[in-house]
Amino acid sequence: MKIRMACVLTQHYIPNEMNKLEKAYSERLELLRLAGEIDRWDYQPCKWRLADKTYYTPDFLIIRNDGIVEFHETKGFMRDDAAVKIKAVAERYPYFVFVLVKQIKREWTFDVIAPHSGCESFTGGK
Repeated sequence: MKIRMACVLTQHYIPNEMNKLEKAYSERLELLRLAGEIDRWDYQPCKWRLADKTYYTPDFLIIRNDGIVEFHETKGFMRDDAAVKIKAVAERYPYFVFVLVKQIKREWTFDVIAPHSGCESFTGGK
């Protein structure tokens, strides 16, 4: 089986296309960028091809100050197909950090997806 890195860059976001949770998280990321805690962030910067007619588009790309690249997925709830996709891409590309982000009662929670389950994201969450 031939595996290729298939992250196709997409156009930069249009603010009206973000849902309420994504908008709130983008505002948090921008505050972190302005405070110098992260280098940059982008909204839906690429699309990962997992199989024929099967794609995964992460919500956010974050470049940490140390150069490590993280992909953050914001979810109010997780459908089975979304969980399978993020786990598959995390296993296929272990040199990136994939983080599931939720907001529960106005508090952000962060779960690093395996194979980086012992790794800390810039948020300090494990």
